[in-house]
Amino acid sequence: MSPLDHKLLRDLWRMKGQAMAIGVVIAVGVGMLVMMSGLVTSLNETRDTYYDRYRLAEVFAPVTRAPDRLLGRLAEIDGVSAVESRVVGGALIDLAGDDLPVQAQAMSLPDLRAPRLNDVFLTDGRMIASGHSDEILLLKSFARAHGLRPGDALEATMNGARRSFRIVGLAQSPEFLYVTAPGELIADDARFGVIWMSRSALAAAYDMQGAFNEALLSLARGANDAAVLDAVDRILAPFGGTGAYPLEDQTSNMIVSEEIGGLEAASAGVPPFFLAVAAFLLYIVINRTVQSEREEIGLMKAFGYSNLEVGAHYFKLVMAIAIGGALAGCLLGVAGGRALIQVYVAYFKFPFLVFQLDPASFVIGVSVSIAAASVGGLLVLRSVFALAPAAAMRPAAPADYSRTGTIGAALNRFLDQPSRMVLRRITRQPARMAGAMTGIACGMALSVSMITIYAGFDRTIDLTFNVIDRSDVTVSFTHAASDATIYELRRLPGVTLVEPVRQVSAVLRNGLDSYRGVITGLAPEARLGRALDVDLAEIPLQNGGIVLASALADLLDISPGDRLTVEVRQGRQPVLQIPVTAVAESLLGAPSYMDLATLNRALREPNRVSGAYLTIDSASASEIYRALQDMPTIAGVSLKSDAQVSFQTLMDTGAGAIRYVMGAIAFVITFGIVYNSARIAYAERSRDLASLRVIGFTKGEVAFVLLGELAVVILVALPLGAVMGYYLSFGIAAGFSSELYQIPAIFDPASYGFAAMVVIGAAIASGWLVKRDIDRAELISALKTRE
Repeated sequence: MSPLDHKLLRDLWRMKGQAMAIGVVIAVGVGMLVMMSGLVTSLNETRDTYYDRYRLAEVFAPVTRAPDRLLGRLAEIDGVSAVESRVVGGALIDLAGDDLPVQAQAMSLPDLRAPRLNDVFLTDGRMIASGHSDEILLLKSFARAHGLRPGDALEATMNGARRSFRIVGLAQSPEFLYVTAPGELIADDARFGVIWMSRSALAAAYDMQGAFNEALLSLARGANDAAVLDAVDRILAPFGGTGAYPLEDQTSNMIVSEEIGGLEAASAGVPPFFLAVAAFLLYIVINRTVQSEREEIGLMKAFGYSNLEVGAHYFKLVMAIAIGGALAGCLLGVAGGRALIQVYVAYFKFPFLVFQLDPASFVIGVSVSIAAASVGGLLVLRSVFALAPAAAMRPAAPADYSRTGTIGAALNRFLDQPSRMVLRRITRQPARMAGAMTGIACGMALSVSMITIYAGFDRTIDLTFNVIDRSDVTVSFTHAASDATIYELRRLPGVTLVEPVRQVSAVLRNGLDSYRGVITGLAPEARLGRALDVDLAEIPLQNGGIVLASALADLLDISPGDRLTVEVRQGRQPVLQIPVTAVAESLLGAPSYMDLATLNRALREPNRVSGAYLTIDSASASEIYRALQDMPTIAGVSLKSDAQVSFQTLMDTGAGAIRYVMGAIAFVITFGIVYNSARIAYAERSRDLASLRVIGFTKGEVAFVLLGELAVVILVALPLGAVMGYYLSFGIAAGFSSELYQIPAIFDPASYGFAAMVVIGAAIASGWLVKRDIDRAELISALKTRE
């Protein structure tokens, strides 16, 4: 081993605290890149394999009632490779001991063969036997939530008639990776189930013998998707077709894709920020190391070492820290990915999900960390090359502290000697102080942005369930019923308030931008379900226009005053031109609102409702639920309290759970930055501090000289970091937001105060560690020159 390599090992041991702190920052950046890239690869490959193996359809075409003979015409469409028809219907499951009816989706399976499309994955039991109309398969997640197993009996109401079934198997389906009731966005395994039964049995229940109400299509490679959708709509339109839509608009696939997209965005944006901070810290450490070792550099050059050899020595120091951090980050990423993959197994209903490493992420992570460190190292090497041996061996000219400036002169009368030293250091070395302030401000910004995101998640829940929706129960009907149904609900004992609502499926278009969603018709002066503006004031709907949620307005690139094309997908399916009158604040989904009477008038269906919001007396809840279960027009009943719990669970898993990981990482990075600043300051001034001890300064006074400087830097960095964190939180909030929910970046004073406490706490801990080293320092060793 060469003498320079021996020196390298001694230097690494001497600055092990700083090296480890910087290595942790690099490890976090690389670890997040490896972890997120692995999760993206795992989700993508598992999803694609699952879709392919169980032949998930690429086009879904719901229809009111179409004869089976149309399947031949659908199969003849250019670009269609396979066609399957099925019967789909709503159901209410009756569970013993549960007064609230549970909504379910009943789906048919072919009698004598496996489905060509949308096959199911049998997890328990057996498949349905031909000719047994009472046998069903049940969605595994729903069965597990209620403790149901193959062999159990189940009662359900289908098309107004109560039927008894026997569960013969539990199944999963690629169609239900994310399980939610039709028209809803919040998944709840216990409140929504899927029943599969034979085609003949389900057709008899819904009067669909020789007919179907949904067609499934797969496409050939290179097919024109838009042309296929148009052709399907033309064929099914005379039979009540409500508009074919592609797989990308299917709810389950859309949620999975949003999750993967969020992870991809995070993996592209977050790790580079951490690596940039690490490169900045490395630059400061190595630059100050070179400055403190100028005499040693002069000696090395005097003994015959070339500029390249001396530069390579310091470059190796940079690389040792960078490569060590990168390798630790790879291991951290693998461990984190394996832990988080279990969250996604519960979040999405994959039959299997194994964390798969992305080799490219290792190469990219290590390469980027080395490149980021190299940039800082190369900047420092310029000063190494510029030092001539004779000049380097002379000590650097001492700083001129004789002139402290007007402010310093005025303060000197009130400051003791240690305080004057702190002031002089700050005023005479502004570049170094600015670098330390910038580093600590970055740590403050990370903490502010992550704590603000926590507050944003809470804001989403509060606004959705306590401000916009003030109901207790939401009831949906099997079809658009007469508003006389509302009077029946009002007569139920214990119901205190009922507000009608109508939800209409539609495609909203503005130029080339479109969105397949639902228009919600609200009653005049609605109090339970409301459209609110950004100031949480109610938006009047009685002006004949449509109000769009802010997320939907952004998606369609439309503003109040513009006209929106609305293609209604039910009833007569009119195409409407409706002015946009306002933009509403909504953080759950992308809803749109209209006045109920105006919506019914546009559809030429007066006095129709599809559901209602209810407030009830909790003492009468059981009686109300039983009464609702016996009403034939009721398709589903949901409790807001259950929806809120499910939504909280949703945001605490999947991408939402990553906010806790990122928050912990932000706090670690903040501590690392503050600790580095303290260690760098101590490394630079260890000889000066020892000199102060020799001339009579106490340990406390010596520590004050160093830590007082750190305290001033932190106090100045806090407001700068707060401003940086405010703007950084918008980018992080956008990364966490999806079409399912939006996370606002709000100004929450408590978040800023807590983030400041995190930085101050890190400073106190770092200061204690550094002061311990000051107290333990051997004065003779500290005063010696390293050679």
